[in-house]
Amino acid sequence: MTNTSKIILLTDIYETKARKEKELAYYKEQLEILNQKMFFIRKDIEITTICINLIENEMVVDIKKLIEEKKND
Repeated sequence: MTNTSKIILLTDIYETKARKEKELAYYKEQLEILNQKMFFIRKDIEITTICINLIENEMVVDIKKLIEEKKND
């Protein structure tokens, strides 16, 4: 039979706690970075959607055509 130590050292608990706190801080930082990226991607999707809607509804003004029409008036 092996005789294993069942004593928990307080220093081990402190080290584990400190390691977990560092890990948590790292993940919070990564989450903030990801949230910023998600924000900009959502805005890009919104702008793209607006452009698609404008084009589909023919609300885009053809500047060249408009200038030529004004010249002919």
